[in-house]
Amino acid sequence: MSAQQILKVFVTRRIPQEGMKILQKAGLCNLSVWDSDEPVPRAELLKGVAGAHGILCLLSDKIDTEVLDAAGPNLKVISTLSVGFDHLAIDEIKKRGIRVGYTPDVLTDATAELTVALLLATARRLPEGVEEVKNGGWSTWKPLWLCGYGLSGSTVGVIGLGRIGLAIARRLKPFGVKRLLYTGRQSKPQAQEVDGEYVPLDTLVSESDFVVVSCSLTPDTQGLCDKTFFSKMKKTSIFINTSRGAVVNQEDLFEALSSGQIAAAGLDVTTPEPLPTAHPLLTLKNCVVLPHIGSATYSTRGVMSELTANNLLAGLTGSEMPSELKM
Repeated sequence: MSAQQILKVFVTRRIPQEGMKILQKAGLCNLSVWDSDEPVPRAELLKGVAGAHGILCLLSDKIDTEVLDAAGPNLKVISTLSVGFDHLAIDEIKKRGIRVGYTPDVLTDATAELTVALLLATARRLPEGVEEVKNGGWSTWKPLWLCGYGLSGSTVGVIGLGRIGLAIARRLKPFGVKRLLYTGRQSKPQAQEVDGEYVPLDTLVSESDFVVVSCSLTPDTQGLCDKTFFSKMKKTSIFINTSRGAVVNQEDLFEALSSGQIAAAGLDVTTPEPLPTAHPLLTLKNCVVLPHIGSATYSTRGVMSELTANNLLAGLTGSEMPSELKM
């Protein structure tokens, strides 16, 4: 690459200005941006990436073989503004020698905070309470009205004690959690910090008062939380998912919630996203659904944008990426 060569970069969405300023200041790129908060249509994506040396994308952009073919042989780097990468055709990308940047770590705290907020909102029935105040359902104090479940003395099970899972556990322990169970491919030394007990999945599911899913989406975890899974949970237990929607069989979750098999569920991720407004889960009072806002703090999104831009520039220049996905 000559020093004068201007490299084409396609940005699939309007991103926080912190990242755009870095790309503009670098002077390396001819930036083509889908300047909208809404996803780029497929046809525009295929047209936009043609001849690109770099693609800056989001979790909602499916970067598959068709997109890679449309980009052509110039493509050096894909930088995704996300910690997840299941939207990328990793095997095909690896085969073509294209580097991938992503944004782990920087959204850990924000996602962990949101998970705890969602757990508390679900367990203590906060959305229901707000609705009762608004619709006139609040009459007088009643001993059992809107009673929920507390964390003090409880057993919490975390499926996937990675960066985010550990951050969630750290935040839950001060609430007086009695036992912290976790499961995954192997035991983790860092679990000692939260007095975590490594147990088989069946043990975690059957003994936990709160089951928190914080694992990656892999072939092993796809559809992990299904009818059998929910049938092993306590009828008083709360299910929380802030990982990926596809980890859960939503039809089975609806059945478990509507039949009283489990007490409640809180979701920040669904399949599909956005969840259709007519979806059965949205008819249930004991299901709290958020619009995938785990990392949605101003500071976190700004830092994610900066990291994504710096990953992209490093990939274009053949430098070491701040955060490269090892394939």
